[in-house]
Amino acid sequence: MKTYYTPVNEIDRKWYVADADGKVLGRIAVEIARRLRGKHKPTFCNFQDNGDFVIVVNADKIHLTGNKWDDKKYHRHSGYPGGITTQSAREVLAKKPEELIRMAVRGMLPKNKLGRAQLKKLKVYSGKDHPHQAQQPENLEI
Repeated sequence: MKTYYTPVNEIDRKWYVADADGKVLGRIAVEIARRLRGKHKPTFCNFQDNGDFVIVVNADKIHLTGNKWDDKKYHRHSGYPGGITTQSAREVLAKKPEELIRMAVRGMLPKNKLGRAQLKKLKVYSGKDHPHQAQQPENLEI
C-alpha cells in the first residue's frame, strides 16, 4: 500500500473559533493541536502540514484544575549563568494570558519545522473580539 500524499494545491484549510471561557486548559489544547495538525481529516499525513487555522478567544478566562494555578511552573533561561526565570501559571495569566494556551498547544505539536509551521496557524486573543471575520470562521465546540 502506498502512502497518500495530498497535493499542496488541493489542501482545504478551514478557520475555526474556539471559545476558552470556562474551559480546562489541557482539554481545549488537545483539540486545538488536533485541528492544527489535521488529524481530524481523512487526508492526514504526519509529514505534511494540512491542518486548519484555529482562533482562540477569551484566553483570559481559562481554568486549571486543582492547585495548578500555583504549583504549575513555567521556566525560561536567558542563556547566561543564573539566568533562569520561573513563573507560576497565575503570574503568566496576569501578564500574558495568550501564552498559557500557546505554550500548552506547542507542547503537543512536533518539535521540528513542521510543528513551528503548524503553531503559526494558531491565533490567540484575550478578549472576545478577533480581526479574522473575513475568513468566515466556524465555531469549534469543545
